[in-house]
Amino acid sequence: MNSSQLFRFSTITEYHRAAGLPKPAHPLVSVVHMDDVTMPIAEIPFSLIGDFYWISLKKAQHTKFKYGQQSGDFDEGVLFFMAPGQVFGIDSTVDMADMKKPEGWMILIHPDFLWNTPLAKTIKQYEFFSYSVNEALYLSDKEENMLTAIAQNIEQEYHANIDRFSQSVIIAQLELLLTYSERFYQRQFITRKIASHEMLTRLEDYLSNYFKSGALAKQGLPSVTNIAETLNISPGYLSGLLKSLTGQNTQQHLHNKLIELAKEKLSTTNLTVSEIAYELGFEHLQSFSKLFKTKTSLSPMEFRHSFN
Repeated sequence: MNSSQLFRFSTITEYHRAAGLPKPAHPLVSVVHMDDVTMPIAEIPFSLIGDFYWISLKKAQHTKFKYGQQSGDFDEGVLFFMAPGQVFGIDSTVDMADMKKPEGWMILIHPDFLWNTPLAKTIKQYEFFSYSVNEALYLSDKEENMLTAIAQNIEQEYHANIDRFSQSVIIAQLELLLTYSERFYQRQFITRKIASHEMLTRLEDYLSNYFKSGALAKQGLPSVTNIAETLNISPGYLSGLLKSLTGQNTQQHLHNKLIELAKEKLSTTNLTVSEIAYELGFEHLQSFSKLFKTKTSLSPMEFRHSFN
């Protein structure tokens, strides 16, 4: 292997084979222990892509994991998530002789396992599957033990005699793990207040400069994707952070900023409502008036008259 190689696995069985693992006990779901992976350490760095979901708890000293254009130092135990089709890479930051074998576990779930279950649809609602690797979930010892116990339950279930209840039991365990992960992410947004508020400050600075530049009239509101790229985070993580700290996702936050600017123009200038709508990037007056009334319960003219 070399750094330019990308390996794709369409099945969990293919990954097991490449990682030097026995054939999976179940073809559509597997819990992999890092200690059991026999892929030679000299084969790092490499990138891989799988057509299944990955939920990974990893500890690996002196190793950086890359996801997209982002990288993260995983000296401590962290949890991260990958949806089918996403690229994951491993780069070593030290000599291979000094590398320690990664510790932890992975849960691999093929989408076919979720077929005809509610989780097939709801799993797409967990935004952390689209987070970058540097936005991984840092777990406390207690949280790590809770999630590890769930992974063990899944492993024990598919190693037992498979019956008509097995899929439901495993799905229930997966849903529990995802729900806990969502809770722990909310905890992380709150406990990492300094980093979170620094991100909010950067967001506010970006929006303030964007509004002052006159870009609204020419380009309209910046997209959530463009904002996230400017801040060097993923769109999902940005929305999750804002939701936790402000109760609003990114789009709602943008609309509220826009309405505040509209209120300022309505109350302090003689511009017509149409002119204000144009300056704020609206092609149609009706769209501006509808959004304004939705947010304030007043039409733009009613709001302006309230200051007379």
